[in-house]
Amino acid sequence: MDKFLNYFDERYRKSVLGSHSPNDGPVITISRQTGCDAREVALKVADGLNFRLGTTKWRWVDKDIIYSIARELNIDYNRIENYYEGLKLTDLSEMIMAFSGNFVSDLRVKKAIKDVVLSICKEGYVVLVGRGGAEIAREIKDSLHVRLVAPFNWRVDNVMRKKKMDAGKARDYVLLTDKKRVELMKTFIEVKTQDMESLFDLTVNRFSFSVNDTADIILSMFEKKILGRITERRRINTIL
Repeated sequence: MDKFLNYFDERYRKSVLGSHSPNDGPVITISRQTGCDAREVALKVADGLNFRLGTTKWRWVDKDIIYSIARELNIDYNRIENYYEGLKLTDLSEMIMAFSGNFVSDLRVKKAIKDVVLSICKEGYVVLVGRGGAEIAREIKDSLHVRLVAPFNWRVDNVMRKKKMDAGKARDYVLLTDKKRVELMKTFIEVKTQDMESLFDLTVNRFSFSVNDTADIILSMFEKKILGRITERRRINTIL
């Protein structure tokens, strides 16, 4: 367990401590209700940014954090993913203790994971799906925070198609996953006293827009909020 915590401390601590720099980011975070195809949207956004800006810097991140934890603990990735997605922080701590044999507090686990998420966001050129990104990266000026929503029945139908489930199982899956994500978000990033919806710059109803259209909307908002500021800052730096 100490190896796991030291990994995050030594590799990321310097990049996440201290004041925020105007050069942090850029980053796009995508929060979602279950069944809104956030991964597909994130891929389209990252590809779209690379194409429009003539670069290969942009990437989308979802499970990379979990892979890092799994590698450090030397256990199966899916076991970590199941706990991370579905359990409260206390349960995550207990799971890590069971595998490692060492005590670890909720506070230390939360801090380690938040450091990883923040360092990824500060490094920039990333589209981050979930993981509490909107709250963790809210102090980064060059950030755009997106929320994907859709009517419940539409999301159930989408899950039925994607996961080959019958209606009953799909409905239970959506209800349970939505509940777990909200509970974990509140526990993990401490939004209990905040208006969660105010964390987001943009909310898109996937019922009204396809994956491609949703990605285009996000790209447009990125250009309006962030791209001009980045371009101007680079122009000034060049002059200086």
